[in-house]
Formats: sequence, C-alpha cells, structure tokens
Amino acid sequence: MSIFSALFNNKIYNFEQAFNVKDITSSEMQTAIKDWFTLYFDGITDIDTTIEYDDCQRLPVLIVNKIVKTAFSEYEASTSKSGTKADFVTSLLLKADAAKKTIMQFALIGGECFIKPVLTPYGFELSAVRRDCFIPLARDVTGRPTSVGTAEFTSLGGKYYTLLERRTVGLNGALTIESKLYVSDSRDTLGTLTSLNAIEKYATLQPVVVLPGIYNLGMALIKTPMMNSVDGTNDGVSVYSAANKLIKNINRNEQQLNDEFDNGASRIIASNDMITTDSVTGKKKLSSKLFIGIDDDQDTVGVTIFNPNLREASYLARKQEYLRNIESLIGLKRGILSEVEATERTATEITSSQGDYNLTIIDFQQMWESALRELIGTCDRLGQLYKLCDSSLFDIEKDLIVDWGDGVLFNRDKAWIELSGMVGSGMLKPEIAVAWYYDIPFPKTPTDLQKIREAYMPDMEALTNGGEE
Repeated sequence: MSIFSALFNNKIYNFEQAFNVKDITSSEMQTAIKDWFTLYFDGITDIDTTIEYDDCQRLPVLIVNKIVKTAFSEYEASTSKSGTKADFVTSLLLKADAAKKTIMQFALIGGECFIKPVLTPYGFELSAVRRDCFIPLARDVTGRPTSVGTAEFTSLGGKYYTLLERRTVGLNGALTIESKLYVSDSRDTLGTLTSLNAIEKYATLQPVVVLPGIYNLGMALIKTPMMNSVDGTNDGVSVYSAANKLIKNINRNEQQLNDEFDNGASRIIASNDMITTDSVTGKKKLSSKLFIGIDDDQDTVGVTIFNPNLREASYLARKQEYLRNIESLIGLKRGILSEVEATERTATEITSSQGDYNLTIIDFQQMWESALRELIGTCDRLGQLYKLCDSSLFDIEKDLIVDWGDGVLFNRDKAWIELSGMVGSGMLKPEIAVAWYYDIPFPKTPTDLQKIREAYMPDMEALTNGGEE
C-alpha cells in the first residue's frame, strides 16, 4: 500500500541531501503546520506538556466538516461541449467529485494541498498531497510553488520503500521530475538508495523526466485565501490558524471542567481509627461499631460529609465566550460552534455573523473552483502528451461549468416573489420573469419574447392575440 509520507521529520534532511536543495519553509511555519495537523488528528499538541487538555470536542474537525459540507451542498461541475475531449474531461470531473471533500479538508487543515494526477493503465487517478507531505523548494513572485519535493511511502515484503520526487517547472513551461527510491528495514529512516525498478509499481519510472508545455508542477494547487498570520510569507495557513490558541484554551477549559466534577464528588471523611482491614480480602472497611449508634451532638459525629458546590457554570460560560471568539476569528455564523441563546444577542449581530459566514463559504467555493479549473487544464496538457486525449481546444473558463446552486447568499424563493411582484405592478414583462425562472437566456428581441410565450405561456399567447405587440 502506498501513501504520501509526512516530511517534517528526519526525512526532510535526507531529502535536502539527496537533491542538494533547501526547504524554504520557515521554522515558524514548520511548527505551525505540525500544530495544525496534530490538533486535527490527535487533538492536543506537545508544545507544553505541563498543561493537561481534554480534546473531546475536536473543534478543528467540527470547523472543517461544517465548512466542507456547506460549500459543496449544491455543487455540480460539467462541460458544455461534446465529443471525445468532453468525455475525457467528464471522467476527470467524476473523479474530482469523488475526491473533493477529502482534498478540501486537507487544504483547510494545512493551508495548502496539491491535487496530483497519477497516470495508470486506465487513465488519470487523483491523489491529494497534503501540506505536511511536501516541502516547497522555490516560489514565484505570486507565491505559487515552482519547485517542490514529495515523499511516497510503500511497505512491501518486510521492507520500507520511500520514493523521493522533486518537481520543478521552468520559465519555458517545461516540467522536470526527478525520482529517487530508498529502501530501509525501518519506516523511521530512508535507508539506502536503490533502483527504481526494485518494486513493480515504480519499474516504469525514469530517474529524470522532462515534460514540455505543462506550465505548472503537473499538479493543481488548492490554497486557502486567508493572509498568513504566522510569518507573513506566501505559505497558506489553516482555516483555524488564527484560532489555534483559543482551541487549546477550550481543550484546557474542558479538562478543568472535568477536574471540577471529579473534585466535587461527594466524599465521607472518617478518621483512620474507624477504618479496619479485612483479614481475608485485605480491603479497607468501616468498623461495624460505626452503625451501632450516632450521637446527636454534631461535634461527636465520627464522619464528615464533603459535598462542595460545583462551579461548572463559570467554566461553561468561559467556554461559550471562547467559542464565540473562534466564530468571529474564522468568519463563522453565530451558533455554528457556540450557543446563540447562551447570552442575549441582538438581531443585528446575528445577521452580521451570518453575512460573514456566507462570504467565508464563497471564498472557499472560489478556492475549489480555481483549483478544479487548473486541474482540468493540467490533465488536458498531460493527457495530450500521454495520448489519453486529442489536441482539440478545451477552454477551461468557458467550456467548464461549475454550478454552486442558488448559493448561500441567494434565496431563490424570495427572489421569485420579488419578480412576481414587479410583474404584477407592471414594472417587468412576465416573459422576462419566466425566462429567469426556467434559466432561459435573457430575451433581447420580440422574437425571443414570442418564443417564451409559445413555450411557457399559452394563456398569455391567447391574451396577446398571437403575440402581436
């Protein structure tokens, strides 16, 4: 089985040595990237081992899941063309549709992710290369990587194989792919350099391949739109990067709340002379003499009930404030994480937070759409080189249709009521309203209006005497 391996361990140094290159990621960003993935998969980090956490709420998982589900709730991608090239594109769109949620989640977690077309006997398959599985070696003036290194891991026959791959795109658009395979008895180290045909899956690879006219790394980049608040570079940042400390505070608060309940459990405090040891079981027990009688005088009672008041309300109130702060930082709708009813909120604040959330979702929809268009264009160019498709023109801006439905900012029912009202007051031709409803191109001539009346408005046709104006 093959998976992409995280490079932020001792392998990163081996990669730099193998290709005589340098990872341009700052130490601050490397720490942040580890933190994001650790928070998502493990829930806690080892930055401060003296503090106890409870990550039961798994907020990064919740945040990413909410955004992905909302973004793709009405998504559909298709092509307006027909023919063999359209069939090729349609097959890619189906594969992208199956992988879209995984790819989007990796991008939201790590800030950046590559969508890699992998050549197989059956065409291209799509693989996600998440941020902790590649190292940028160079970027252009816009911040796009022009050279990256990746590591792919395979366990086979008791041996551990790591394929190191360096991809570089030149100014002339040519893509150079360099590959080196290492074998080891332990998955923690690269081991020694071996031949690419040491295992069957890499037998057809060449140490160096140059592909002309690709104009990118042969992979589509999907990158979050937020400004880098870690080190100010062009590296993408996690969707919850700005809320990292708040998430850790909530995890700590949750542990403190657990401690509050544990410490607040009722206890009976008794002096040692009242406790005996069972000679058979060795267990501690209260003397039977204890239950013979109890004095009425409280000062002479041999046991004390300890039942402290719990302070859970304070911890819960603090957690709600943390959650609302996270919603504000990320741009989520009030109530996505927190409880709206926890405190009184004005209608203006609730509406404002919903507007922010809508715009946040639109940003991530545009992020996916941009990456999808780059992916289709990349596969088109690679497909022509590998004879998987013909050289007919496919315009990724015009021929690729990405439909997000009505969208989070659009209420179709409300819009139709408004249009109907305009028709009723004589402010709008009914044919135009019908054209909008059935998604017909805007009627520009009397002939266009006539066609709409004939197809959709038979009663109107009769009322207008055959459509005469």
